[in-house]
Amino acid sequence: QVQLVESGGGLVQAGQSLRLSCVASGNIFSINAMGWYRQAPGKQRELVAAITSGGSTMYADSVKGRFTIARDNQNTVSLQMNSLKPEDTAVYHCNAETIVAITLPPKSYWGQGTQVTVSS
Repeated sequence: QVQLVESGGGLVQAGQSLRLSCVASGNIFSINAMGWYRQAPGKQRELVAAITSGGSTMYADSVKGRFTIARDNQNTVSLQMNSLKPEDTAVYHCNAETIVAITLPPKSYWGQGTQVTVSS
């Protein structure tokens, strides 16, 4: 089994910053890509940012220039969120495309999520 645990969410005012972290543990052979998704009430889950094992990154247009994703080590990913806006309010989930054995295909794992609330 693979577990992902997020931390760092909270309540901030518009314009402030937060840093989210996610640590993967368990039966891990390697992790290909890690990413952050968010889901606001009444909306579908959307990809915020992702990073590959080689360091390539991608961002949703709505967060470009404000958020930065980083791979601190193979099992840890962070999301630095600056200039936060009320529309960034959501539950943020960590995702990891994980290989548990070299003979098995990658499988996607999810964390429970951490709440980010931005007040105006």
